[in-house]
Amino acid sequence: MNALLALDLPLGPELGAALQKCVDDQVAFCVLDQRLSTYRREQELELLGATAVLDASGRNERRAGRQVDDEIGLVMLTSGSSGPAKAAELTWKALRASAVLTQATLRGDSPPVWYPCLPANHIGGLAVILRSILDDAKLLWGAPDNLASAPARGATHVSVVRTQLARHDLSGFEKILLGGARPPTALAENVITTWGMTETGSGVVYNRVALPGVEVASVNGEIIVRSPTLFRSYRTLARPSIGGPDGRDDWFPTGDAGDVLDGRVSVRGRLGFVISTGGEKLWPEDLEAILMSLDEVRDVAIFGEPDPEWGERIVALVVSDQRDVSEAILSLANDRIGPWAKPKTIHYVEAIPRTSNGKIRRGELPKLL
Repeated sequence: MNALLALDLPLGPELGAALQKCVDDQVAFCVLDQRLSTYRREQELELLGATAVLDASGRNERRAGRQVDDEIGLVMLTSGSSGPAKAAELTWKALRASAVLTQATLRGDSPPVWYPCLPANHIGGLAVILRSILDDAKLLWGAPDNLASAPARGATHVSVVRTQLARHDLSGFEKILLGGARPPTALAENVITTWGMTETGSGVVYNRVALPGVEVASVNGEIIVRSPTLFRSYRTLARPSIGGPDGRDDWFPTGDAGDVLDGRVSVRGRLGFVISTGGEKLWPEDLEAILMSLDEVRDVAIFGEPDPEWGERIVALVVSDQRDVSEAILSLANDRIGPWAKPKTIHYVEAIPRTSNGKIRRGELPKLL
């Protein structure tokens, strides 16, 4: 058994050095969110089961906490976008496989030079740093908001979420990995859309195609995965498994709905959030993507609430600089999907609750009404 060290350090070279030491010494680690309040920080430490904390003042032991098996390298909280966060355990072998697969897929004439800019408490941000420790990537450190100037200083690759893609000129990068929320319709040639989750050890599908060694299939409308990058278990639960198209029962059911046709992966959204209204099914992500094409809409989230007539009624939460764009919303929903997709209720809000990697916190949406 091994200790679990929580790294309470900001994104930067100091965190990189701490991660390097954890790998060298084979000390299991987790990374804390620097933005959390003291109360939330303690909650996350309890959920992670950390036995010690390393911050700028040094290492501090915790009486609480639970050790991990020797094969475990990382414990990380899932995003919590579809419910309470769970602590996933990933082995050293899975972490290395993720780094190697990504580097092999993206390597050109020389190893990529990555610019870390995503929080390392999420797998997309941490994976960038681990590629330099577990494989041959190089890192160029700098302020997360100085993305546009990074290529001139030598950065070639970057991982971002949709908000960063919209706010910064990233044309100088050779490759941009885009994860988190559903991507916009129009993308530059240097943007690679990714799909993955904490449990898959970062992105395992690039531009709708699985990475080498990663198997993706669909069973009863659910995306399932078998990959050397998969997590081993949750802290308090075994890893769920399901039978795949090959008859083996070692596939991981992701909870995402979608299809795999001719090797192309199409992800619709989380199974638990599909809206059944008047006998029709609506994926919130589909309507959100359509409504985001309106110039008047800065952000939007869709969810369903119980309705005695329709089964569920569609509710739209909209962020807009204009007082009322309801007519345009209803018209576009009708024209692009059908009359059943028209929201029955439209509320205007100041902001949509999102995780740091851009995913909507759907469980919090009803609380905004």
